[in-house]
Amino acid sequence: MKILMFLHDAYGGHGGIAQFNRDVIDGLAADPRVERIVALPRKPGIEGEALPAKLDWRREAGGGLSAYLWAAVKAIARERPDLVISAHIRLLPAAWLAACLARLPLWLMIFGIDAWERPRNPLLTLLTRRASRVISISDTTTARFQAWARMPPSRVQLLPCSIDLDRFQPGPADPALAVRYGLAGKRVLFTFGRLVSRERAKGMDEVMEAMPGLLADLPDLVYLIGGDGPDRPRLAAKAESLGLGARVIFAGRIAEEEKVAHYRLADAYVMPSRGEGFGIVLLEAMASGLPALASAKDGGREALLDGKLGLLVDPDDAASVAAGIRAVLARPKGRPTGLEYFSTAAFRARVASLLDAAPR
Repeated sequence: MKILMFLHDAYGGHGGIAQFNRDVIDGLAADPRVERIVALPRKPGIEGEALPAKLDWRREAGGGLSAYLWAAVKAIARERPDLVISAHIRLLPAAWLAACLARLPLWLMIFGIDAWERPRNPLLTLLTRRASRVISISDTTTARFQAWARMPPSRVQLLPCSIDLDRFQPGPADPALAVRYGLAGKRVLFTFGRLVSRERAKGMDEVMEAMPGLLADLPDLVYLIGGDGPDRPRLAAKAESLGLGARVIFAGRIAEEEKVAHYRLADAYVMPSRGEGFGIVLLEAMASGLPALASAKDGGREALLDGKLGLLVDPDDAASVAAGIRAVLARPKGRPTGLEYFSTAAFRARVASLLDAAPR
């Protein structure tokens, strides 16, 4: 089987979607039925990265719209693929055209807010319904997608995120890193993500709002925020307005090779969010040994297996968030039993089951 994949980024990319795309490609490459994966990235990443042997990473596709479309035409003409995958709803026009030209089935992958509401462009709505299969990372995303797409349920399948349990492991905090942020002797809450939301989707506002009431009996409490983006000035101003200027620490963008070490700095991972399609960072945190708190109102609930792996709170209830933070800090550090559900092996088995119904 040869697969043609349209995507924004993967190798060298940042964020949950890029990681999910990497995991999907790795899973496809691990399947003996897959001979070749031709990927057309809008953002090709840094040249020289290690890539799966079966992957043909067409870097030239990242040279703008014309280059992207031309790369798609060449791939169809020369590779003669058996399946087209669109790894984002916005890439559907190019992917659908390729599928039509080659008379191939089209799969669409959906993640979170990209698919929670009907697209403004009516063409995307039309083409979404032309997909022979939709692969969703969570039941939350599926439900919000189906509220406007109304596709036959048999055409929508679940593929939850995965975690590399060999890479993300519990371990001691790096003393030099703790010094960098002034965390010695502190109890550390941690949230990681791009700071881009105008709708307070990550739950950082809710954590900060809870902290003044927690400091009376948790005087050593601090909040470490990893990641960067245009919402950082607003969050920093909010921390100052709450009297938390020295207690909310912005780490900025965290290099991939320092990610595990940053999780190990913390005592608990907290994300009472509203806009997560799943929340792969929750898996990373738990695999690194952190007790986790997530939202009961978005895909974070599924990352915690409905509360089996961690604590769930209502992000719209300040008392629930505060009580949840107290409770998660009282839990011992360590990887929770049951996290193997999201292991790389389990993910690849799910990818294999998707391919069972693919053309061969």
